Amino acid sequence: MTTAIPLIDTLRALADPTRLRIMRLLASMELAVGELAQVLGQSQPRVSRHVKILCDAALAERRREGAWVFLRAASMRKSGAAGRAPNTPGAAPLVVAVAQLLAQAEDADPAFASQCAEDRAHLDAIRLGRQSHAQDYFARHAAEWDRLRSLHIADGPVEAALTAMLAGDSGDASLGRLLDVGTGTGRMAEVFADHAAHVTALDHSPDMLRLARTRLQHLPAGKVELIQGDFAQLPFAAASFDTVLFHQVLHYAQAPEAVLAEAARVTAPGGRIAIVDFAAHEREDLRSQHAHARLGFADAQIAAMFADAGFTPLAERALAGKELIVKLWTAQRRAPAQTGATP
Repeated sequence: MTTAIPLIDTLRALADPTRLRIMRLLASMELAVGELAQVLGQSQPRVSRHVKILCDAALAERRREGAWVFLRAASMRKSGAAGRAPNTPGAAPLVVAVAQLLAQAEDADPAFASQCAEDRAHLDAIRLGRQSHAQDYFARHAAEWDRLRSLHIADGPVEAALTAMLAGDSGDASLGRLLDVGTGTGRMAEVFADHAAHVTALDHSPDMLRLARTRLQHLPAGKVELIQGDFAQLPFAAASFDTVLFHQVLHYAQAPEAVLAEAARVTAPGGRIAIVDFAAHEREDLRSQHAHARLGFADAQIAAMFADAGFTPLAERALAGKELIVKLWTAQRRAPAQTGATP
């Protein structure tokens, strides 16, 4: 349980112009400490000292991603409100109050408003820099990805089919707390952000997370949380999510049954899982050239893994059109009494 921070400590932490600017910036987006230093025009050690004070006061949180350290406004993740931003239900009331106070201060204080506007102009440069990095990465790998895409149907019909399957007969595509496993460039997180209360986008690669951060930086702060982690050991508490999505990622798993068991652990009873992957095929070059551990999956194989993990199959669909067939499978997490195990 998180220890309460006395009000006087919170007020002391805010009693500095730089820290007020930092909190206002974090209301817009998550930033690396180095990016903060660039926006503020201060040295990284100096900014790090301000960051420590804000984190000690539970107003901000650090998150390590490879060699980078990112900072975000506090969301009370440790006390059970996973991924919630300061202006969302479930966040600490004091953090919500601070965010509202600073927004009002910007309206009422011309000098503070001018400084915040200047900071946001520098923030736009950060956004453009991220986009430039992403464009360079895509340019280097475009030919490789184009060859792979040429083997299967385009992304648009797959995304439309997945949305329809998640909506089901009710037509309601509300996903609640969504976990996008192996988010890659963040495309699925972007597609389903409007359908989810909150999106957690997980990937093992810091490079891919940087691409995802660029794609998703237009979304409201706190809507999407990017996490570096392994799909075989998800860094989340049991029953943390209402929907878990694997989009073209399960074929990288050496032990997909163990990955689905871990997905079941973090899925709430009654929650759903969706898998988008290839039907079983014989393209050995995908194993040697693209690191695919599995050459697609048969329906019976997915059904067996669902059953073992504690999921009840809901629907499946095949999308042909080119050499590789894209398959979509959905299932629902059974209640603990039905699985005989903790969800």
